[in-house]
Amino acid sequence: MASVEIKDSSRGKVRLAYLVSHPIQYQAPLLRRIAQEPDIELTVFFGSDLSVRGYKDKGFGVEVKWDVPLLDGYRYEFLPKLRDTTGINVTSPMSHGILSRLRGRKGEPGFDALWVHGYATVNAMHGILAANALGIPVLLRAESWLRDRVRGSVKLALKNLFLAGLKRLVDATLPIGTLNTEYWRHYFGDDFRQFLMPYAVDNGYFQQRSLEAKAGRAELLAELNLDPARPVILFASKLQHRKHCDDLLEAYLRLSPGEGIEPLPYLVIVGDGEARGALEQRAAEAGFESIRFCGFRNQSELPRYFDIASVFVLPSRHEPWGLIVNEVMNAGRAVIISDDVGCQPDLITDGVQGAIFPVRDVDALTDALRRVLATPETAIAMGERAREHILRWSFEEDVRGLRTALAVVTGKIIA
Repeated sequence: MASVEIKDSSRGKVRLAYLVSHPIQYQAPLLRRIAQEPDIELTVFFGSDLSVRGYKDKGFGVEVKWDVPLLDGYRYEFLPKLRDTTGINVTSPMSHGILSRLRGRKGEPGFDALWVHGYATVNAMHGILAANALGIPVLLRAESWLRDRVRGSVKLALKNLFLAGLKRLVDATLPIGTLNTEYWRHYFGDDFRQFLMPYAVDNGYFQQRSLEAKAGRAELLAELNLDPARPVILFASKLQHRKHCDDLLEAYLRLSPGEGIEPLPYLVIVGDGEARGALEQRAAEAGFESIRFCGFRNQSELPRYFDIASVFVLPSRHEPWGLIVNEVMNAGRAVIISDDVGCQPDLITDGVQGAIFPVRDVDALTDALRRVLATPETAIAMGERAREHILRWSFEEDVRGLRTALAVVTGKIIA
């Protein structure tokens, strides 16, 4: 991205406030990286501490306490609570005090810009309105895309009206990828300022963990009673109905070469959630010994499972991005995803890093599995191309996009 030259004598450190619902495991390493920028003074304002204290994740259906540092390496504050339930929704968390914090405490300057994650909550809109009242530019980042769930004409009209108003309160958007860029262009227009800040993970962390996992590969294979000579199909996500692990299970069963004969690959399912019972029942009905249910595994454990996989599959419906795909690409594994997974236009090309299939099309998913697993060399080559590609989709691109946005809306730094 070309540098943006701003002729302004006020150049110096930018005091950047970031407003987000709660500490998020994917975002923590990015915030640490941004905090390293010498001319960006970042302060993160959280509405809730639920991910730090531990909570029951509705998607996984189990108590979750993340085993990666969520608060290390950057400045943060928890805003005073008005409402904080056990989950994240439109009205929870609800906080107060963001206006006074953006203005600056006694003896310290106010903030130069506000970056907000999402817009469809009371807290996010509170922050956006507070910044506007103080004349502070707003940068908006969200996962939205045009492939919305079905809505009636009244709801669509209200959404259009709301976003028309939101456009006047935001100075620029920070799209996470191609489909998100299209969303903002559709609602805000072609001329509205956008600065790509791609949805990325800590590539270095996952690559290092993947290298370390090799030493324990034999141990995990033995733990799961897997023959190392057979390929492994991996699903690792929440077992929610919309993730459609059921479609993957049906496609897997169709790989059987004959009545009552197991497919050559294993199917390893990592995760927990509302659909697990039905999946286990269907697997039991099939009577195959080649399917493994491993339950919820924390983020630091996942590279062990990536390491034993030949191909990773995410058959989701309405998946705005799918950061698990970024993670597994860092392990150098082939990826199969549905065309309703938001990262697809940016990360996976059919036949290159893996395969794409129409969501809910089990026949097409079965064919994709056959193509990727046609030979061991096919999956290996796709995995290597996946690793090469993800290197160009990293936190460094995030920092460049954010710096360019700050240079334009504040005039205080050079992108």
